[in-house]
Formats: sequence, C-alpha cells, structure tokens
Amino acid sequence: MIKKQHLFSIVLLVIFCFSCNKVSTSRTSIAFDKLLVNSKKNPTTLENQQPLFSWIANAEGFNKSQSAYHILVASTEDKLNEDDVDIWNSEKVKSDKSTFIKYEGKDLQAMQKYFWKVKIWDEQGTASKWSSIQEFEMGLMDVENWSNSKWITLNKDKRTSEHRFRGYKRGNMKKAKPVNGFAASYFRNEIDINKEIENAQAYICGLGYYEMYINGEKVGDHVLDPAPSNYDKQAYYVNYDITEQLQSGKNAFGIILGNGFYGQNISWSRDPESNKKGVSYGPPTVRCLVKLSYTDGTSTDFYTDENWKEATGPIVFNNIYGGDTYDARYELGDWNAVGYNDAKWGNAKVASPQVKKISASQIPPIKKLKEFEPQKVFKGADGEWIVDFGQNIAGWVKLNVKEKEGQLIEIITTEALLTDGSDVFQGSTGGGANGMAQIYKYICKGDGVEFWEPKFSYHGFRYAKINGISTKPDADMIKAVLVATDIQETGSFTSSDELLNKMHSISKWTIVDNVHGIPEDCPHREKCGWLGDAHAFCEYALYNYDMYDFYKKYMEDIRTQMRPTKGHNNPEIKFQVPTMIAPGKRTSTYAKIDWGVATMYLPWYNYQYYGDDAIVKEYYNDMKGLTNFYLNYKGENGIMQDGMGDWCPPSWDRRKNPGAMECDPIISANAYFYDVLGIMETFAEMNNDKVYKAKMKAEKEALITAFNKEFLVEIPDTNHKWYQSQTATVQALQFGLVPEQEIENVVNGLVHDIVEVKDGHHSTGIHGNRYIYTVLTAYGKGDLAHEILTTPDFPSQAYVMSKGFTTWPERQFEWEKMEGPTNSLNHPMHSGFAAYFYESLGGIKSSKDKVGYKVFTVNPEFPSKLSSTAVTVPTPYGEIKNDWTVSEGILSMKLEVPFNTKAMVVLAPKELETLKINGESLEEFQKSNEAIKEASNVILGSGVYQVQYLKASK
Repeated sequence: MIKKQHLFSIVLLVIFCFSCNKVSTSRTSIAFDKLLVNSKKNPTTLENQQPLFSWIANAEGFNKSQSAYHILVASTEDKLNEDDVDIWNSEKVKSDKSTFIKYEGKDLQAMQKYFWKVKIWDEQGTASKWSSIQEFEMGLMDVENWSNSKWITLNKDKRTSEHRFRGYKRGNMKKAKPVNGFAASYFRNEIDINKEIENAQAYICGLGYYEMYINGEKVGDHVLDPAPSNYDKQAYYVNYDITEQLQSGKNAFGIILGNGFYGQNISWSRDPESNKKGVSYGPPTVRCLVKLSYTDGTSTDFYTDENWKEATGPIVFNNIYGGDTYDARYELGDWNAVGYNDAKWGNAKVASPQVKKISASQIPPIKKLKEFEPQKVFKGADGEWIVDFGQNIAGWVKLNVKEKEGQLIEIITTEALLTDGSDVFQGSTGGGANGMAQIYKYICKGDGVEFWEPKFSYHGFRYAKINGISTKPDADMIKAVLVATDIQETGSFTSSDELLNKMHSISKWTIVDNVHGIPEDCPHREKCGWLGDAHAFCEYALYNYDMYDFYKKYMEDIRTQMRPTKGHNNPEIKFQVPTMIAPGKRTSTYAKIDWGVATMYLPWYNYQYYGDDAIVKEYYNDMKGLTNFYLNYKGENGIMQDGMGDWCPPSWDRRKNPGAMECDPIISANAYFYDVLGIMETFAEMNNDKVYKAKMKAEKEALITAFNKEFLVEIPDTNHKWYQSQTATVQALQFGLVPEQEIENVVNGLVHDIVEVKDGHHSTGIHGNRYIYTVLTAYGKGDLAHEILTTPDFPSQAYVMSKGFTTWPERQFEWEKMEGPTNSLNHPMHSGFAAYFYESLGGIKSSKDKVGYKVFTVNPEFPSKLSSTAVTVPTPYGEIKNDWTVSEGILSMKLEVPFNTKAMVVLAPKELETLKINGESLEEFQKSNEAIKEASNVILGSGVYQVQYLKASK
C-alpha cells in the first residue's frame, strides 16, 4: 500500500504533462452544472473581500478538461459584458483551475449585489458559451453598518405562572432545587410605510435563540437560530429578504427571544470542569436592523432600540437541556400583528453585551427536517402512555390536544426503555449529569383543540411518555420532529450486504442528530463540541454531506476557545491552546493531544476533500502554536507525555472498569501526533515556512524512531509483533509508523490478537475503530474486517444493531445484562469507522497532491462475501460514481470520472493483464483514447467507463 501511494505521487506530473497534449475523443459543447461563490449558489451576506469562484462543468466524451477561464463581475446585469464590465474582468487566464478562484477586482461594498458569469476553454482550446448570469450579495461587513440599531433585552421578568420553575438535581444532590432561568422575552414595534418598497432586508443577531415575525407571520424557516459560538468573541447574524412580507401602511414586527446556550445559566454551572463564574454569558439579548429601499431612490432604517415594547408571555421556562414549558393561559393574543394594544407592555432595556465581533452566518441553518408518527403506543407499568417513534432523533414533539383549562400535559422524552420494556429508561436523558431531565410541559387554556411545539430547546429521544391526557395518543395528537442543521446529503453508499447498508444508515443518523451549528458529542446530556469526537467522524461526514462551511465555522469556534496555557516542560512559556470542548464556557481541561489534533485534522480533511487552501492559511499560525505546545510535552525518551485515550472501547468504564482501555493513552496520542507532524510539514510548505517545514521533518523522524523503540514489542510465543493493543497497531499501520521490514510481522500480530486472543472481535475505542476495517482490508485481511464488523455477538457493530439501536451508543456494553442502556445512545464519534464503506469498499480516495479529487484513486478492496457496491462521492468537480459487481472473480466497474479530473485505477500486475476498458483491451482502448499506463496502474480522464479485470487476492 505504501509503495502504491508513493508511486501515485511521482506519477502526477507525468499525468498532467501528457494529458495536455493528448487529443480528446470529443468536441461536444461544454455545459455548466453549477456556478458557485464561496461554495454557494447565489449567496447573500458574504463578508470577505475576496470571494472564491467555482464551477462544475460537464462535457460528453472522454478526457475532457479545462485549459482556461474568463470571469466577469459587474454591478448591474447590463454591464456584465466585456465592454462595460466595471468590477472585475479577469481576462482569459490559462489554467485548469475551476475551483476556489480568488476574486481580484475592485473593493466590494457592504450590502451591494453583484453579477457574474464565466466561460471556459477545453483541452483543445474550444470555448464554451458564457454561463448563465449569477449573483452574490455582500453582508454588513462592518459593525458601523449596523446603523443606529441597539441591543435590547427584557427589562423586567414578569412571569407569574406556577409552572415557571423546574427541578434541578444532579446525581450527587439529595433533592432537587427549583430553578427558572432567564425568562423568554417578547418584543414588538410597528412601522408605517407610505412609499412603494423596492427591497427590504432584515439583519438580526440573537444572543440566545430568536424567532422574528412580521404582521403575525414568522420570518424564514430557521429554528434554534443562530448557531452557538463563543459569543463574547464571535457572534453570528442572519439576513432575511422580507420585501414580500411587508405591506403598504402599518407593519408590525415581533421578536421572541429564548436562552439558547447564551443564557443557559442552570446546567453545568457548578461543573468542576466548567467556567468557575458560570456557563451563561448573560440575559438573552437581540439586535435587529431593517433596511428599506424605495422605488423613488430613497431609503430608511428601522431597528431595535429603547422604543420597542417588551413583555413576558406563555413560554414560562426554557432551557436548552431541560426543555420548554408553555402555559397557554398566558398567551398574548395577536401580539405580533398591527394594532395590538401594548399599553401594559414595558419598554425594552438597551443592553451592552460583550461581543467582540459579529459576522454573517455562513453555515446552513437549523431547520425542522422531518416528522415521525408513532410506530407503537402502549401503557407503561404506571399506566401512563408511552409512544415509540421508531427512530432515535434530535428535536422535539408537537402536540394537538383538547383538555380542560389548567391541565398540565407532561412529556418525558427518552432514548430507551427498560430492558424488560415496562417503562421508559431515562439514562443520560434523566439529568444526572446536567441536572435537567428532558421534559416538555404544556398547560392548556381549555378553549378547544390546542396546537403547540417548542421553540427554544431540543432533545435526543425515541420515546415519549405522556401524562395529563384523557385519550390514547395517536398521530393526530403527537408527532416527533427532527431538528438539525440542514446539511445537504451529497454522497451515497449501498452494497449487496444489507447489514452494511444498515450500518451506513445508522452512522448517518448518528451524525444528523448531532449537528446543531457545531459537531456535538450527543444531543441531550451534554450537547458539546468535544474536539476528539469531531475529528473521529469528520471524514465520514465529508463523504456524505456538504460540510465545507460547517467545519470552517467550527475552526473559528476552536480558535476563539483558545486561551493562554503554560508549557509542560517550559512553564515560563505560554501557548494559545484550545480546551477539550469548543465553543462555550463548559470547557473541561486543556485539549489533550488526541483531542486537540482536531485543530490540525479539520483543516487537513477540509483541504483534502475540497481542495481549498484558505482554511489552511487562515489557521496556520494557530496550528503551528498548538503543535509547539504539544512538542513541549516531549520526554527524555522522545515521546510526548500527554494523551486522553482510546475512548469507549468494549466494556470500558472509567470508574468501574478502566482497564478495558487496552491502549495506553500516551501511545495512541503519539501515533496521532506523528501523523499531524507530517500534516504540519505540508502546511508549512504551503505557507512558505521553510524553517518550520524542516523542523517538522526532523521531529517526525525523531518520533518514529522513539515510537518504535518504546512501543513495538514481540508477542510472546509467536513470531509476531505489535504495538501492545489493537488500536495502537492499527494507528501505526495507518499512519506509516511501522518499519517496512516489520509490516508483515505487525499485520500478523494484529490478526493474532483479533482471532486468537479476542476470538474474532475488536477491542478498539474511537481512535482504533476509525481505521481498523480500512487497515485490515488494505493489508489483505478484508474477510477478517467484515467478520469483526458483522459477527452477531459482543462486541461488534452488528451486536449493537441486534439490540434495536437506531443510532450508535456512546458505550460498548452487553446491553441485555443491564437494567437499561446507560449513557448516551447517540454518539457520532462511533460513526467514523464507516468511512471504510467509501475508501475501501467503494475504493475512492483523493490524491494528497492534487487535492479535492482533482486526481483520485479507484481501488475497491472488499471481503469475499460482498458481490456489489455502489458509491457516489461528491467533489468540487462533480460526482464521482463507482458501481461495481464481482462474479467468478471478475470485477466489473461502471466508473464516472467528472470533467476536469483524472482517476488512477490501481491495479496489481496480474490485474492489468486482464484489464478491459469499455470492452477493449488496454492496448486497443489506447489507440483511440487517452489512458496512461504507469507501472501497473491506469490513469483515465473524464468520462463514463466500463472497467473489468480479474481481481487478484492479496
């Protein structure tokens, strides 16, 4: 495997030099499929002065590529031509680059719309037509552009409902104490519009979750807006085009403001690993600016200030962990409509929250994505109704009920039932860690059928236990709503093995449930962005979803989470180091190596998958400083004396069974760090930092020597070697730490432990489980990889599935031996292994030199029990598709290579001998098509190919 990767890198220059001169087989026209700015179609609220232009094109035939491009940007559509263009004319640029091309025109102005188009030339010099006209719009860009708008907050908490309190009780408390948190606040104001509106834009920043209304109707379809951040350093605003919602004459604006994470002042407030001053940033606060442009050329601003009215209302309690309590008896009527009598309302209080920077949100918003009807309804042991929605989700329930005035309806949401099925099992949703059990409460007003759903909290659950209702719940009464960041699913995997297909589904569900503006660890107990969890599932997420902006935003969360930290060996030196969690004031400790490497891995993966180096250059100094911090842990033996550990291996419990973590945390951390040193060597080169590149190379060489000296050992009574655990051995093989002459011995050592010692099972936590199936397959042990994945007994992924879980649990326990499934049952750190479905079974990986799938390898490696696999891999150039079947040893692939890219089909010499492309031998195919043979591999340009060869066994 290592030799093939090395050969691949050497061949890249040959590929591109050769392909530029090769005659294409087709002169068909070029069509544009997508035209993007900053990876978005017609985006609004851009805030960088150098947006990035990309396009996905398509052309029939083979070996089609781009040789030049020409971009025009103008202030109006009329000027978008070569004679009148006034903002940027790139002229014709000879380049095959079609992604992330940096704008180099005049300074872009805040809140201005621009128009652009592009044309390209193919490899023969034939020009396309100009693309359709696209547009992009700038955001506020500077705090001064917020005009005279002010932050406003609730002046007085006027809640009187007896239901405004909840019980707060952590595991070590004898009894619950009543808490009510900050009140949800309602704001309103009216504006009289007496001119014809040409355009109206609203810009709103909530410090806490908000919902905005105009004339009684909600603005937009976002919920739980905006995404969490380190609010004092970086807050996010959202822009809405409200032109169509406004009317001539009076218009009413309303805002409801909840706590979100900003005002969350109950859970974790006394946590020993959190901010000692509490985890809240203060009372929820909001700022809104509406810019009105009229057809007569004039404009006005309307904004939040002390003239807005405020009140409390029916949301009498809201906490991101505990849930919402809604007392319908305190509803405010048509409070967000014109003409409402707000004489009893007070005036909003002008606030001065600590906010260093406000930027436009660039990530997809959180939305209501899907509804679930009850799959089963039954009575628990206590006679209360329990609803099973069939899928563990993140979100809330919505109700349609008809009960008497003052009737309390209480919904307890949980992930599981007791093992005997007699009742719900609250487990990690019961508040033992954060003090707030997951409960929704609704108090009826009693005037007919009442509809309600929460606004300012989300839970992780599959089951809902309901009390306070007089009839059996059904789909008309209650539904579950999936609520998550609306990341777009762009990749796909399916195979002949339904068990693997189900694992893929579970892995995706576990990610979707855990993206709420940050990559969470779980959607209930903590809702925290643990760095180790984030990098554990990152690559699998990138195969499946458009995560381009998501991880950029999270990198800013990590950066703003950094704080001065003393060096280990040199405490007189302070480094900027993130905490284990980002963002927020619940921090845990400084980020140990195997968690903190997310700071380097996330830009690396983003760069590898998308090919945009902006994230690398933006965070280079932060990554460099953190690398130096970890080097300050180097001991006399050359090993960094730091590490958190291979989290959650089978049967592990850090208090009751810590020995189940077989891998020494120091070993797994140093394996990661070796890989990161190589990444930082590449990053240094990209940033023209020759001194640091040399330093990284030297540190890497020193660490591999020390690592093997300290950790590579012989396995007694065998001829095998390993690194003292499955996880460390897998990491060493994955990251290239194993001396070449020892690879066979080490692979055999890993197999020995799996087969002979563990009876065909893994013993890995999140560090090892990410790579174990990929590594075994790469070294010719694909059948063993499949076996340990699918063996029905504990521990295995198949065992977990056999217990009815629809998301991956945090812990690997023998569930049938327990009262109920403890800890989180929805932890995406365990989804990382499923990258194996794409990189091994599908066989698609980007080149590390021509990143972003400009060049990619095609090398399906699979177990003998698998007869087919189909993958779609999203790339900045279009979709790569590989749909293969195998019969009697003959592998047949339908391979789709996007325009302007190349695929290296990786073949063994014997496979090359039997190769057929589109029904022809390689020699025949080459007579009329470009297909470069380098050693035993074959490089193909764009097009759709039928590739067939006799699959060799390793």
